[in-house]
Amino acid sequence: MRHWWPEPAAGDIVWCHFPDQISDKPKARPGLLLSVHEIDDGHYTVDLAYGTSQKVERLYAGEFSITQAKHPIAFSSSNLSYDTKFNLRQVVNLPFNSDWFSVAPLAPHGQNPKLGLLHASMVPKVQAAFKRSR
Repeated sequence: MRHWWPEPAAGDIVWCHFPDQISDKPKARPGLLLSVHEIDDGHYTVDLAYGTSQKVERLYAGEFSITQAKHPIAFSSSNLSYDTKFNLRQVVNLPFNSDWFSVAPLAPHGQNPKLGLLHASMVPKVQAAFKRSR
């Protein structure tokens, strides 16, 4: 049975099942909520940026990373388990429900998909990545 999660906020880092173009099976990973849209009373869709812990040291146009060594406060705020990069060129719009999102590992914010949030110190990096993504 599908469950709709409560309203999230842009800047939340969440646990999602990101659609995979190669296989039909979505892959569990962190994602960054870029925007939230109410579709009807208490139901939302979100624009979600892809997150990965692979090749974090190599950033391409439209990507930024949150690493424990370079961004310790932002890393702590994110509740990520590993250094992670987010790709603002790989964004999907998904319903914010249990089909695409599940309770975050260790449930740092209770029984919902929220892992943590994007620290304000990362905003310039996000803005720069967004400009490079266009």
